[in-house]
Amino acid sequence: MSVLDIDLIRSQFPALGSSPDAVFLDNPGGTQTPQMVIDAMTDCLINANANLGGAFHTSRRADDIVSQAHVAMADFVNAKSEREIIFGQNMTTLTFHISRSIGRLFSEGDEIILTNMEHDANVSPWLLMARDHGLVVKYLPFDTSSFEFDLDRLDDLLTDRTKLVCFNHASNMTGTINDAKTVSQKAHAVGALVYVDSVQFAPHGAIDVQDIGCDFLVCSPYKFFGPHMGVLWGREEVLKTLEPYKVRPASDALPDCFETGTLSHESMAGVIATVDYFDWVGRDLADDSYRARYDRFDGRRQHVHAAMEYLTDYEIPLTRQLIDGLVTMPGVKVHGITNSNALSKRVPTISFTAEGHKPRDIAQALGDQHIYVWDGHNYAVEPINHLGLMEGGGVVRVGLAHYNTAEEIDRTLDAIAAHLAA
Repeated sequence: MSVLDIDLIRSQFPALGSSPDAVFLDNPGGTQTPQMVIDAMTDCLINANANLGGAFHTSRRADDIVSQAHVAMADFVNAKSEREIIFGQNMTTLTFHISRSIGRLFSEGDEIILTNMEHDANVSPWLLMARDHGLVVKYLPFDTSSFEFDLDRLDDLLTDRTKLVCFNHASNMTGTINDAKTVSQKAHAVGALVYVDSVQFAPHGAIDVQDIGCDFLVCSPYKFFGPHMGVLWGREEVLKTLEPYKVRPASDALPDCFETGTLSHESMAGVIATVDYFDWVGRDLADDSYRARYDRFDGRRQHVHAAMEYLTDYEIPLTRQLIDGLVTMPGVKVHGITNSNALSKRVPTISFTAEGHKPRDIAQALGDQHIYVWDGHNYAVEPINHLGLMEGGGVVRVGLAHYNTAEEIDRTLDAIAAHLAA
């Protein structure tokens, strides 16, 4: 098994060098970017800064960037075709947008299932859709002790009126990785569509939409070391059943018909470079054993998926170090899976509270020492309410990425302990 060259990895991220005192543990809200992403975006703004479809050089270059960005994300999620990749401003905007088209498939009295573990971007769009179409909304709760779903409860909720099941691949609050494949199978058994929010999972695991078997999956490149954009994958045969909301001159072909207005071409150039960053990791840093796990793929698609598992193997010991340090502190509760033997069932997004201390005060104390973490509900309104944490100010959220180090975790734990003891 390869050992990650963390110094080489960190050298790819200029922000880590320009802010040497900073510890970036705010990654669940957005990660830092490699130099190759920055260079690609700059090059686009210099050499391809034109709109699409023109009979001149810079426009043709922009056309190629947009085309290649769809191919890159198809590799990232193992889509059958780049026609299944839709770019937008962010996951929230894309979900609101596509929900308008999906809602037209349903009739009054039809049912949709959401969960109590969601970011609100995978709740509010569907609540508004349900309101507009007279749909019944059901919720799948998670166990507040195990921080996992009991999928027998899902069986109880599913009926022949269920038309849509929406859930997260990994929670941005508890960190739990959910069994997306099994949920998809159960939903499809009653004829329901499946919408997966993979925003929190995408930086930490390989995505294979064909294996999951869902109908839609959304993610955000800025959460996996890229620029601020959102990406939606939709199964082509399902997308073709939807009426896109678009301006009249826009193409009727996929994916153009769902990509409203002019996209950020420089960000799409950055997305290509982001996928190429993972390609580099999987090709040049990971050993053959990781690539062998994806021998059904070849080229960049194989390397990207190998890279995700390789980087996950680096992150798990850091996650264990952080959780083990937190749970030994008096009055501290980690709201998520803490069993050292079950860390493969969670991403390294760790939320905690400390008795007698407001989450904001802890985050401020860490920020004063250049340790960047989040506090509050982090838009995870459903799980925060489900755990009864809203009134107390939510949680402190610490999120690791593969450019973090064991030394940074020690520094963070020492700072938390010192604040709690003061």
